[in-house]
Amino acid sequence: MTSYKDLGLVNTKEMFAKAMAGKYAVPAYNFNNMEQIQAIITACLETQSPVILQVSSGARKYANQTLLQFMGQGAVEMMKVMAVEKGLKPIPVCLHLDHGDTFELCKSCIDSGFSSVMIDGSHHSFEKNIELTKQVVDYAHKFDVTVEGELGVLAGIEDDVVAEKSTYTQPEEVIEFVQKTGVDSLAISIGTSHGANKFKPEQCTKNTDGVFIPPELRFDILEEIERKIPGFSIVLHGSSSVPAEAVKIINANGGALKDSVGIPEEQIRKATKSAVCKVNIDSDGRLWMTAAIRKHFNDKPQDFDPRQYLGPARLALIAMYKHKNENVLGSAGKV
Repeated sequence: MTSYKDLGLVNTKEMFAKAMAGKYAVPAYNFNNMEQIQAIITACLETQSPVILQVSSGARKYANQTLLQFMGQGAVEMMKVMAVEKGLKPIPVCLHLDHGDTFELCKSCIDSGFSSVMIDGSHHSFEKNIELTKQVVDYAHKFDVTVEGELGVLAGIEDDVVAEKSTYTQPEEVIEFVQKTGVDSLAISIGTSHGANKFKPEQCTKNTDGVFIPPELRFDILEEIERKIPGFSIVLHGSSSVPAEAVKIINANGGALKDSVGIPEEQIRKATKSAVCKVNIDSDGRLWMTAAIRKHFNDKPQDFDPRQYLGPARLALIAMYKHKNENVLGSAGKV
């Protein structure tokens, strides 16, 4: 068994305590390959933001679970070297399993050095969700690994996570869930969703530029949950904004993304002033990476070296992550 502490990682306890006190959210960015993890570490170090590197079960299958473990370790070492070179303070890095759906998967990640895991039992009954989450918590806490649970269901598609419609978190259930599981943080459903098509056009209005404006998140549910479990760490999944500019670049260079609608950034900023201290962002990174690659192929069709098109994609990601840290999550300068 490998301890996350031996890899230079941290769990989320101190991260979330500081975020709660400082009224900001720690970014939780998903990665699948080298360029993504390079961009995340570079952007978060340069903005002096703590960061959670997220690995989905789909990413583990794609990149190989052993390789991902050492990518997490390599990210920490890269950060340390860059910090010295740039004269910056090192940043705390957490390696987190996103949407683990079985005890066995969570255990495997804990044993290989992950410092945090999510057990998503939201597709089970309330009672089964409690049972499964507690099983993971009991194992994880033996090794000081933090655990995120989930109540409510987010619509959309993200890797192996698929749901046709959202089920809002029921505030009256959160006290029993938290007390019986011993979970460290709770992902809730208040209107965010997975993927680049978070809302149907008929659910939205249009502004003067023809851009879809989605309905507001259910902040009333968030506020009621805060009253039920004051001071408890809350997580928002599916919080990408799906920037119109990235979609425009993709479609102008051979893409066919239709009716792409995300969560307005001002709503995410509002959420970070509450008990929300972790915000998951995946689709925005995919969109900006795809936009840069498509544009490069269109502008320079003679290129065939992966570095020629993945380099610009990495730069686009760095710019996006910096923007999120500085202007949306408020995590910049919080090391």
